[in-house]
Amino acid sequence: MNFGSLKGFDIFDLKSGTVEKNSKIYVAGHRGMVGSAIVRKLEAEGYSNIVFRTSSELNLMDQSAVQQFFEEEKPEYVFLAAAKVGGIHANNVFRAEFLYNNLMIEANIIHAAHEHNVTKLLFLGSSCIYPKFADQPLKEDSLLTGALEPTNEPYAIAKIAGIKLCEAYRDQYGDNFISAMPTNLYGPNDNYDLKTSHVLPALLRKFHTAKAEGHPTVEVWGSGSPKREFLHVNDLAEACYFLMMNYNEKLFVNIGTGVDVTIKELAETIKETTGFEGELVWDSSKPDGTPRKLMDVSRINDFGWKHEIDLKDGIAMVYEDFKKLELA
Repeated sequence: MNFGSLKGFDIFDLKSGTVEKNSKIYVAGHRGMVGSAIVRKLEAEGYSNIVFRTSSELNLMDQSAVQQFFEEEKPEYVFLAAAKVGGIHANNVFRAEFLYNNLMIEANIIHAAHEHNVTKLLFLGSSCIYPKFADQPLKEDSLLTGALEPTNEPYAIAKIAGIKLCEAYRDQYGDNFISAMPTNLYGPNDNYDLKTSHVLPALLRKFHTAKAEGHPTVEVWGSGSPKREFLHVNDLAEACYFLMMNYNEKLFVNIGTGVDVTIKELAETIKETTGFEGELVWDSSKPDGTPRKLMDVSRINDFGWKHEIDLKDGIAMVYEDFKKLELA
């Protein structure tokens, strides 16, 4: 992925002002897959005044600690990528943590950003905010038009609250707080823990382990029929940078590829990429989740951004990174 200049832009040209190369930018969640990709993008663009804290240095669920951090650092721009995340199993089992932790993190940062006059904030949510049976592809105006998928309802509610917080601070105080909803992500710094990871990294690890240990089969949850869309996190970082430069509207915006595959197709692609030659076994007793979750990305495409990394190439890139981690 080329992290060079994006479509000729060298600085952030905003209605609210211009972000110079030395403007102070806070990336919340800089160690995660999304946050680290945003940091890489900013650094590649020449932004060096980037501040962040590890979770041991700053507890984002502690309101007074977050307020103190904003008072001391006075960031001008904020990318809010910090969150407690996981796959179907983690979302369904740790329901209280997914709701409470994410509510506290986003509320503390958004409120502190308002209190300390942050020029612009970008809040990152998730495609799980949409109703389980919303019309496909998912349009931004489908929010709150139906019931959520039960397995990830707590996480979705927290992310919807973050969107509404940004809208409320904009409406009441004129804060330039915007929101973006990425589709399913994968890439460097992903989580490969089988108990808490999302489907793509979980399958990659399963197939890699099965090949290495000579297993004849790999078990995959569900029926294989649900369809999912996947976006490489480098593409997401490009989109976040693009939105911070160009987007200043109240309505949140979808970020994705506009293309989806069945879980069966995904599993077969990962099988081919890893070189596993055994059989797939589908455990239909496990939940499928939402039948389909494809984003309508026409809004962000119309603004001038489009993804660059296709899924097959992206999986191959990720697998090379994963093998290096295994050898480390």
